[in-house]
Amino acid sequence: MATVTIRNLNKKFGAVEVMPSLSLDIEEGQFVVLVGPSGCGKSTLLRMVAGLETITGGEVRIGERVVNHVAPKDRDIAMVFQSYALYPHMNVQQNMGFSLQLKRKTPEEIDGKIRPASGMLGLQDYLDRFPKQLSGGQRQRVAMGRAIVRDPQVFLFDEPLSNLDAKLRVQMRGEIKSMHQRLKTTTIYVTHDQIEAMTMADKIVVMRDGRIEQEGAPLELYDRPQNVFVAGFIGSPQMNFFDAVAADGRLRLGPDLTLPLPPAYASTQGKVICGVRPENFHPGGPGDLPFAVSLVEPTGAETMVTGKIGSTQVSAVLRERVTPHPGEVMQLRVDIESLHLFDPETEQRIEAQPALEAAE
Repeated sequence: MATVTIRNLNKKFGAVEVMPSLSLDIEEGQFVVLVGPSGCGKSTLLRMVAGLETITGGEVRIGERVVNHVAPKDRDIAMVFQSYALYPHMNVQQNMGFSLQLKRKTPEEIDGKIRPASGMLGLQDYLDRFPKQLSGGQRQRVAMGRAIVRDPQVFLFDEPLSNLDAKLRVQMRGEIKSMHQRLKTTTIYVTHDQIEAMTMADKIVVMRDGRIEQEGAPLELYDRPQNVFVAGFIGSPQMNFFDAVAADGRLRLGPDLTLPLPPAYASTQGKVICGVRPENFHPGGPGDLPFAVSLVEPTGAETMVTGKIGSTQVSAVLRERVTPHPGEVMQLRVDIESLHLFDPETEQRIEAQPALEAAE
């Protein structure tokens, strides 16, 4: 295990600067997920840590060692790619032990690494099979096993579940998290899927345009997003946003559409962006927000409903057993205490004041 320290990291492709100046601290044994839309720089950052991409400026440390000019094979890391990258002419045991063969380990040493790793990943009965004889999930486990046997200081995962179907993604998500809990190896994991980020990470790093928008524990980002981008990215379905006006303890979302301001926001005045998570809507009654239903998607445990409140397109996740129909207008109640307010100019979070201060 080792810390990973990134300081003022800069990356240019020719004259194009894709990462202006990025700094990040990853603690020993921490599982950190880099998340963001395509083109945000998360894979580029991972490849610079791995040594697969040159660094224009700044510094990367693994432990106490600066690795800017250290070859990937000498960084004491192991990387699992989106592509399994298995050797088709080698069986599972040979694939898992190939890196150890290159290090001239004895057959006994190699077997001593492969046996526990294959048992951990449920591959002990497949060591004689070739990649073409394995399912997608089994191939990904072989790729993980190949990384585990190297006993690295840092694991690097680059969207390893993207090629799997939905059921296998859920299964492999759990297996990767269980593996980390057993090995406690420092891990950096890249994904565009914020569900993976929320369920697996000790710390999430949300990126956009080569910059870090926010970093923190999953529920910290979910409960207190620092700007509109993070609020819209973390959470599925994403947060709903209303252009609103705060005045006299009320929040006006549109003509004849108002909500009471939470006590902690009672002093807020003027234009705001009001964020409401889909799960913070509930079936309501007279006086609540009229919601024109356009699409209903029941999943069993909950019902996802899409429609409009005023002129704003809205998604609501209703855990109550209701059966609205497209074209129907139903009333929705909002958890007032769960509202998020953002400055429309900067798109930064408006910090709530303690309820007692707001009352004063």
